[in-house]
Amino acid sequence: MTVIAVLGLDLGKNSCSVVGLDTAGRVVLRRRLHRDGVVRLAAGSPGCVVAMEACCGAHHLGRRLREAGHEVRLMSPEYVRPYVKAQKNDERDAEAIAEAATRPTMRFVE
Repeated sequence: MTVIAVLGLDLGKNSCSVVGLDTAGRVVLRRRLHRDGVVRLAAGSPGCVVAMEACCGAHHLGRRLREAGHEVRLMSPEYVRPYVKAQKNDERDAEAIAEAATRPTMRFVE
């Protein structure tokens, strides 16, 4: 099984798009899960970087994922936009979030 280094989450009202990147930056996981499914997925995996756009629900989910042993990185949506490839959709947003979280100059929200 491939180790996931970065998990990018595009949060929605009912479901979340999840993209996992390995240490080389290749996409190794693409799923659409409910929020409790995201928590279960994170609880069953070793600690990694979990990246999300900062919004009202991201802080609560971030605290739950931090308790599971992950490093949570929240960033402003305007900083993620340049990393979206082609037409915007939830899966591409999740991939852009994961990619943006790996950049050394990215600014994160507390």
